[in-house]
Amino acid sequence: MTNNFGGKPHVLILGGGSVGLTTASELRKTLGAEVAITVVDPRPYMTYQPFLPEVGAGSIHPRDVLAPLRKILTGTKVVTGSVTRISTQDSTVVVTAEDDEQLEITYDYLVVAMGAVPRLLPIPGLAENAIGFKQIEEATAVRDRILANLAEAATTRDPKARKRLLTFTFIGGGFAGGEAVAEAEDMVRDALRYYPDLHASDIRFVLVDGAPFIFPELSEEQRAYVLAQLRERGIEVKLETFLNSAEDGVIKTSDGDEFESDLLVWNAGVKPHPVLSDPDSSDLPVVTERGPLMGKVQALADLRVNGAEGPLDDVFTAGDCAAVPDLASGEGKFCPPNAQHAVRQAKRLADNIARSVQGRPLVDYYHKNLGVMATLGMYKGVALVSLGDKKIDVRGLPAWAMARAYHVYAMPTLGRKASVIAGWATNLISRRDIIGIPEVETPRAAFEYAANTGKKK
Repeated sequence: MTNNFGGKPHVLILGGGSVGLTTASELRKTLGAEVAITVVDPRPYMTYQPFLPEVGAGSIHPRDVLAPLRKILTGTKVVTGSVTRISTQDSTVVVTAEDDEQLEITYDYLVVAMGAVPRLLPIPGLAENAIGFKQIEEATAVRDRILANLAEAATTRDPKARKRLLTFTFIGGGFAGGEAVAEAEDMVRDALRYYPDLHASDIRFVLVDGAPFIFPELSEEQRAYVLAQLRERGIEVKLETFLNSAEDGVIKTSDGDEFESDLLVWNAGVKPHPVLSDPDSSDLPVVTERGPLMGKVQALADLRVNGAEGPLDDVFTAGDCAAVPDLASGEGKFCPPNAQHAVRQAKRLADNIARSVQGRPLVDYYHKNLGVMATLGMYKGVALVSLGDKKIDVRGLPAWAMARAYHVYAMPTLGRKASVIAGWATNLISRRDIIGIPEVETPRAAFEYAANTGKKK
């Protein structure tokens, strides 16, 4: 791919998530046509991940949490493909496009915002039977599987099959895993009114986490509150427990429990995109010490990449794949991987690239955490809000409303905000959808059946 931008600086952005989308948008606002911008991502849209638990619970339509890159980033080239090689020495990036064509793209400024992928462990049966919860198709598949299982369980006469169909296992009790299981249980509780052959006692939700608590970002009192809430709703929460095996759908945990489960959702942590730490694929400096930062690109406070011999003035990074110093929290602290930091880092990053283009000094990233919030089902939530030096504990309906309001505000584009709100309003009138469509994974099945039954024997 030959770069011909008429002498304009070319900004190449790797990743079309919150950081990539925001950086490209802010750069275009600041510099207009003074720069050429290219965004590379395997998907032609950004997924607003904080809404995935509600997608998995049928409260939000899947398409409403997707921001189409080409529609939003007018005047920006969008390349749908996967990054396979990064060379800061040559200022080039190799991308494998959808048709397997290899594209070599040069840049004047590089933004590394490739995010994170699930961190898998060598657990027997995990890779073969589990599903993640970071992408829209995963959240949709979880919803469809749960709802389809309710319908199947209501008609089967096999008690063993029914028990397996109605057992749903979630691994990981952080915000992603905790919200996912809470929202899913709330959806099932709502759907049971339409299944007279099923009872709440038939349903088994299991949440497994190796830590002594869930929702680690909350205060100790709030963690106890959330744990009590989940257990009151019948969710089995296994703390200081690990998944030992998941072969053939049989779940074995470190506390000696063994049971069959038709759904296994993996939310036990993430790691930076593996290309970044592969020395054969990238020459970017990454953290090599074991710990939560391992594999992340080393960043300075101004979001430039910190190379072995000093800052790389033309390479910036932010988001889940970057070890960004958290100046507001003190020396030696790093920004946690959440959407709040990602969007704000992206704005600072875009401004610093503009400053570099214009020959002005760069500014360090500084942001004091506004707090954390989570939804736990319809009208249920928890939030820890920072106001100055005070932290305010909010629970129940007010926390749920705050979380929804904040995420609508943060959701890109006015159209998507309106769609989400309209969907919520519809649910208030007609209740959320309880139709599972597992056939979406095999859309040609009905056509193939018709074709095969029409053949002469």
